[in-house]
Amino acid sequence: MIDRNASVISIASREANMKRKLRRHLQALGFEKTDEGALRIQGSGKDIVRTLHRAQREERLRANREFIATKAEKLLGHFASGREIDATRISPILERVSAGTWQGDLFRLASLTWSVPVSNGFGRRMRYLVWDENNGKLIGLIAIGDPVFNLAVRDRLIDWDTHDRSARLVNVMDAYVLGAIPPYNALLGGKLVACLLRSRDLYDDFAQTYGGSTGIISKEEKKARLLAVTTSSSMGRSSVYNRLKLGGRQYLKSIGYTGGWGHFHIPDRLFAELRDYLRDIDHTYADQHRFGQGPNWRLRTTRAALSALGFKEDMLRHGIQREVFICELAKNAAKILRTGTGKPDVGDLLTAKEISELALERWMVPRAARMPEFKDWNSNDIVDLFGNQTRMLRNQLKSSDLFKETASGS
Repeated sequence: MIDRNASVISIASREANMKRKLRRHLQALGFEKTDEGALRIQGSGKDIVRTLHRAQREERLRANREFIATKAEKLLGHFASGREIDATRISPILERVSAGTWQGDLFRLASLTWSVPVSNGFGRRMRYLVWDENNGKLIGLIAIGDPVFNLAVRDRLIDWDTHDRSARLVNVMDAYVLGAIPPYNALLGGKLVACLLRSRDLYDDFAQTYGGSTGIISKEEKKARLLAVTTSSSMGRSSVYNRLKLGGRQYLKSIGYTGGWGHFHIPDRLFAELRDYLRDIDHTYADQHRFGQGPNWRLRTTRAALSALGFKEDMLRHGIQREVFICELAKNAAKILRTGTGKPDVGDLLTAKEISELALERWMVPRAARMPEFKDWNSNDIVDLFGNQTRMLRNQLKSSDLFKETASGS
């Protein structure tokens, strides 16, 4: 015989335990509740953003411990020391990354150095390494993937209704990884990398890979063209993406800010427990597949679990607003996205090489002359960017010839 009273008590106890865990976690991040029950964070600025992402980043690094331990030593030689860079001879090139390759491993390792964890992307994806051909070292990373379905500032800009967005979102991608690696970031390499979004290389690669696409949500065949790429700054207002102009052409344009809603402050371990709880109560969201059953699956699942636990929806309002940018590859991108008619005007798209030459002259060479401190960066310093895995990695590399060479400055 099943003791139904015991089952009810078990679920009630689990609910109480989940509530305590969530409250302790949010308090540890620095959140407090307002009188209305909403979340509020004390302070502002980049340090606050890093603090809020700390648990998520530490969790991501722990999950990648084995990968870092087995792959890092062979890959660290691709990171530059400042003395290996001659700013007047930097020669950026793009390399498309394929899954299951050492380049894919390098992309993964480099992205783990980001102070704010990057998404894995979903749906259609294109990843690139940006190399300095002059010295064979890594400059930065680009990854674009399917955009979120609901992005108010984007949809207002284009003037989309729900039907238009469903029909034409296939022509938009989102840059979910975009930036430069030290010491190239000190030379404003992030601006160079961001400008490469609007390159003939990405436009042609997209056409070849996804020109005939089937929508993940709609399941319809669509002739996709890469008309625009959105991206957002994890640190609020961006000093890197703003004022990105080369040769009189604007490469990224600020279109507003997100509303400060999301789930990044709910780390994977808590999300897994929330899903287990939904299974216990036979909620339909517990085992929905990530793709194909509606956008923002994790946000919706988290919201459902919090609601079932009796929390207000405001639990998902973390208050960190990201500045959103759009890169229009076609001069008439907005019109085509709005109306669904017209041929993309991409006659002024430059190649990655041409864009790089302009960016070097505009930003990187002058920066190197003004701020030569980038030369002090040693490639082994990258190890310090692996957070809770730094000690393990340093111990592993103590006997490494690579580590000895970079540490000695030879």
